[in-house]
Amino acid sequence: MTTAKEALQLLKEGNERFAAGEPLRVTQSTPEQRTSLTAGQTPFAIILGCSDSRAPVELIFDQNLGDLFVIRIAGNIVAPSGVGSVEFAADQFGTRLVVVLGHSQCGAIKATLDELQRPTEKRSPNLDSIVNRIRPAVQPLLEFRRDEDPSELVSKAVRANIRASANHLRHGSAVLENLIENEGLVVVGAEYSLSTGRVEFFDGV
Repeated sequence: MTTAKEALQLLKEGNERFAAGEPLRVTQSTPEQRTSLTAGQTPFAIILGCSDSRAPVELIFDQNLGDLFVIRIAGNIVAPSGVGSVEFAADQFGTRLVVVLGHSQCGAIKATLDELQRPTEKRSPNLDSIVNRIRPAVQPLLEFRRDEDPSELVSKAVRANIRASANHLRHGSAVLENLIENEGLVVVGAEYSLSTGRVEFFDGV
């Protein structure tokens, strides 16, 4: 079993290769490898990321088929199905690292900030379900920093939302709480920069 510390190091090394334009693993998929994975999987990390097309997780971390268990949803929010997916992978595959991965200039964060400042009735209930999960994390920022530069406000909101999602996973599931306390599971928060290609691990490390 790969420990959380070892898994985190693998992700950091892979991201460095990606950011430097020197990926090693993303081109190594072969028919033989795909066939070998039909017998099962042992992903070394679970990634809860945003579904933004500019943030493909396997590419960002320079990993291959079978390496990562990826859950992607707009705004990297934690919904019941996401919690269940993390529980499943951690329990079934023994994966001991969970990364909540947000990214700079997140559209879901911008939409939430816009809604808080200029409420609209035109948004669908389904999109509202995403906005409403982000709202508690970012609303305090508006209450205390309404005059802040908009880009700075978005940056702070992205981080606040990542922290909130990571904390939700740490404290919102009896299964995960038990794995954290007794089995070495670690949940960390990270932000991917669209401009540099680098991931900064800043919460829970």
